[in-house]
Amino acid sequence: MKQKRQTFNRSISARKAILAALLALTLSLAACLRTAPASQNTLHSLTHNGVERTYLLHIPPSYDKRQPIPLVLALHGGGGNAEHQRRVSGFDTLADEKGFMVVYPNGSGRLEDNILTWNGGTCCGFAVTNQVDDVSFIRALIAELQTEYNIDTKRIYATGLSNGAIMSYRLACEASDIFAAIGPVAGTQNYAECQPTEAVSVIHFHGTEDTHLPYGGGRGEDSLTEVSFQSVDESIHFWLQVDQCAPAPKTETFEDIQHDVYSGCANGTSVELYTILGGKHAWPGSPLPGWAGGDEPTQTISATRLMWEFFASHPKP
Repeated sequence: MKQKRQTFNRSISARKAILAALLALTLSLAACLRTAPASQNTLHSLTHNGVERTYLLHIPPSYDKRQPIPLVLALHGGGGNAEHQRRVSGFDTLADEKGFMVVYPNGSGRLEDNILTWNGGTCCGFAVTNQVDDVSFIRALIAELQTEYNIDTKRIYATGLSNGAIMSYRLACEASDIFAAIGPVAGTQNYAECQPTEAVSVIHFHGTEDTHLPYGGGRGEDSLTEVSFQSVDESIHFWLQVDQCAPAPKTETFEDIQHDVYSGCANGTSVELYTILGGKHAWPGSPLPGWAGGDEPTQTISATRLMWEFFASHPKP
């Protein structure tokens, strides 16, 4: 009888120990869930040249202030805003997967948060008419982020759609000391005073049937501005000279895509061009059209993923 009681007591003790261990594990997991960082999209403001400017900031859940994090600047098209660029590009999901930060600034305009443009040189709209200094605004924005976060200064990149792409080219021209690479989509270089002080890698995406900003340059039949745009070839050729690349590319064609890679560039830079054969004014791989009500993007490639792979491979030396 005594032996049975001892066995029973040992069984009770064992079960208590198991329950205690399970409780401890549950509490530990709960604590982890409470303290694990969550993916964030937050709206911020910055007063620049006496004007309040705004931007959306996306921080991936993996961010650890002890480790430098890459930063991608994503610029909306003319007449759009930061939220539209966030949805069109889909950078949030990839940023969470790969561990980089994304900032979506708002351009300027008569309305507070819509129909906004960038001063990319000859285009576009309110920003050009009022000679808004968007380059210094972007510099101030990045400087502000650097005071709050551990930004990897060798891995800061810019991209944009249409007018945002034009602005990304101007940033490469006037802020080459900051940006390691740019990824213009459906926009060309339209800044005559371009004099970069450092080499910048370029990956460009453009459709051959773009009627807003023509592949071959000039004024598009559906353009909302009177600007005669530079061509894709002129834009690419400029950076081939700056980056000292071989003039003849290695070319591959698949489905509706022609991919040109220019090698032998200086300081580890590179220039690549994705031509969407028959493509129009849109962000390749996006679930949304490039502008309100029109131009469906090709789904053969994802500009967002290809761009990040290119960016990740081309930090500043």
